[in-house]
Amino acid sequence: MPLVKRCIEPRHLCRGAVPDGVTSELECVTNSTLAAIIKQLGGLSRHAEDIFGELFNEANSFYMRMNSLQERVDLLAVKVTQLDSTVEEVSLQDINMRKAFKSSTIQDQQVVSRNSILNPVMEMYHRCDKPPPLNILSPYRDDNKDGLKFYTDPSYFFNLWREKMIQATENKRKEKRRQKAGDKVRTSLHRKPQKQVEDPSREVKKVRKARNRRQEWNMMAYDKEFRPENRLTPSPYHGMSSEGSLSPDRSVGMH
Repeated sequence: MPLVKRCIEPRHLCRGAVPDGVTSELECVTNSTLAAIIKQLGGLSRHAEDIFGELFNEANSFYMRMNSLQERVDLLAVKVTQLDSTVEEVSLQDINMRKAFKSSTIQDQQVVSRNSILNPVMEMYHRCDKPPPLNILSPYRDDNKDGLKFYTDPSYFFNLWREKMIQATENKRKEKRRQKAGDKVRTSLHRKPQKQVEDPSREVKKVRKARNRRQEWNMMAYDKEFRPENRLTPSPYHGMSSEGSLSPDRSVGMH
């Protein structure tokens, strides 16, 4: 529903009933039309004054903001020109110890409030019919609710918006909890040992065993006919002490 901000009245200049007992109807209509035109000019001048007042307030607010911004830029320019990186050294510890930047700009709040209503809208509001006095029935209600709010409730849309925001916040919390639970399940599945399926077509490579020099020397102590076929098989003297084992020197002495 569009809301007319400013309306110049009267809109119909020549429309009206001629009173009884008027001898000259044309003269009566001319005078009433002229009076309506004067009323229109008065309403137009009043709206023009209101428009120029709003423009003046907006321009003054814009000028104050630009003046404050210009002062900050001038101070920053002086500080930058006086800064010498070769002389002034700032340590990393000093940078971490500094507090974070905090803007001193005051945010606009309660933009749509009773104090911010424009004069034409306020005049239109006062010309409207008042609601019925249903608040006198509030003491007789058992639910302790205001009876007038069942007819008109200015805070209805704010309460509706607040409920939607609370519900959206709760849905986000539930979604985060659900994601955390899913991440835990996925990590637990990844940690479980997976069975390796052997590929029959894959060639099995033989791993070369480590050489044992002591065992080879003990086997060389025997003659060829007494040596076992598998050189890597441990000899019956394997595990004996170094005194009881046969070395190549002793085998030579025996031969």
